[in-house]
Amino acid sequence: MTTKEENDIEGLPGVGPKIAEKLREAGYTELMSIAAASSGEIVGAAEIGDETANKIIAAARDKLEMGFELATKVLEKRKSISKLTTSSKALDALLGGGLETQAITEAHGAFGSSKTQLGLQLAINAQLPKDKGGLDGRVVFIDTESTFRPERAAQIAKAAGLDPQKALGNIFIAKAYNSDHQVILAEKAEELIKKENIRLIIVDSLTSHFRSDYTGRGTLANRQQKLNRHLHKLQRLADVYNLVVYVTNQVMSRPDVMFGDPTVPIGGNIVGHQATYRLYFRKSKGEKRVAKLIDSPNLPEGECVFTVVADGIRDDKE
Repeated sequence: MTTKEENDIEGLPGVGPKIAEKLREAGYTELMSIAAASSGEIVGAAEIGDETANKIIAAARDKLEMGFELATKVLEKRKSISKLTTSSKALDALLGGGLETQAITEAHGAFGSSKTQLGLQLAINAQLPKDKGGLDGRVVFIDTESTFRPERAAQIAKAAGLDPQKALGNIFIAKAYNSDHQVILAEKAEELIKKENIRLIIVDSLTSHFRSDYTGRGTLANRQQKLNRHLHKLQRLADVYNLVVYVTNQVMSRPDVMFGDPTVPIGGNIVGHQATYRLYFRKSKGEKRVAKLIDSPNLPEGECVFTVVADGIRDDKE
């Protein structure tokens, strides 16, 4: 464990009281937050040169021993990872026990495939104690499509045995009006995380504003670069604060696909590479939904069926 004295950023070479104050004001209050930052971020926060910023970052990484390490040590560190239940045993099993902290889980699918419904269920489940599959924490919900409905969240909370009003009081909502605003909200979320025991960040949906703000092939490179930075910020929050990140994604239809499902997720390889776990949702009969795990670093591809009922996400009784 790093002691408070060892974690003092003023102990880093090149960081005096003035630079330390600027870094803290920008949210860099711990060694890990500096070690995980880019030189450009530190340059902007502390108003210093590239060389000084690189030295500060390198020193923070050295103190935290962020070089090479044995796989046995990595395995030991992974014992700190928690899993968040979806309220469906089948879906939990597909994900190896639930949504993992220190990871981004992406769900994509057509409208009505229950991506948002899972998000609302997770926002309630994150508040449950750990022995019930929760994270015993609070939630940040970045809403880009005006999909959050407090009435539905309250209904799910009541079914989970929670006081609906208290449950809603543990969810911090922010409506993003464009992609720039969305990026800023993700950055501001760090302030809440430090103060409010945030254990889950939801972005619903990740790509909606990027898709509408950047139209035409000429803007694709800029869109992808910006989306990449946004996802890296979310991953850094997940890593530094050991929390779950759940993002939903839109799909588009490919007319050149003659056989099979023509739908593909928005965001291309940027989202594909950055998301740790990728789920594809599609409608089935009635309340049934099919979830397919299409990418994971350690789990096999597979499918499961779950249902969406008045109480929330549940297993298919059939």
